[in-house]
Amino acid sequence: MTYPPPHHQDHNREHLIEVIKTYPLATVISVKDQEPLITHLPLILNDEGKLIGHIDIYNPQTPLLKGNNSVNLIFSGPQCYISPSVYTTTQLPTWNYIKVHVKGTVKAIESKEALKQSLITMTDFLEAPEHKYVLEPDNPRMEANLDYIKMFEITITNWEGKFKLSQDKKTTDTQNARTELIEKNQESIKAFLDRVF
Repeated sequence: MTYPPPHHQDHNREHLIEVIKTYPLATVISVKDQEPLITHLPLILNDEGKLIGHIDIYNPQTPLLKGNNSVNLIFSGPQCYISPSVYTTTQLPTWNYIKVHVKGTVKAIESKEALKQSLITMTDFLEAPEHKYVLEPDNPRMEANLDYIKMFEITITNWEGKFKLSQDKKTTDTQNARTELIEKNQESIKAFLDRVF
């Protein structure tokens, strides 16, 4: 039996890019001495199809984000528990989710001007579409922090889309699961934050 099942895989590159653009906070995984180092960083896909990111110089993963080292990334889209009660047919409980797994090689970008421009570009992307804040090139706070930030660029070598969305069910049940995923994600955030923050 093939795993993961083909109906839970998405090979449409545009779909995978849409996940990265909509949910840019990546789980960045490097391995040193057989131990994983994990950081959560927003990454932006540039016009050349490479992922650009920034990391604090004191982060223990920083020395690994250079020299064409291997890196693994996970981008996480919406996810939730799906109760059998939403289906019109007899099913078992399950979990639906969207994930994109990316493998690549990483190199450090040492130019301070490139770092500065990439911080401005990333801010512009993340502020879209309203652009309520613009990071100006002469921002003194940014200037003061440039020595404490490293820029890196990831060349993607492998893409994998994991879209587990009840695709193996009847059309009505798939649509019901889609509705549940939307509603659960809209409803759960406030209740969760009220409990933890």
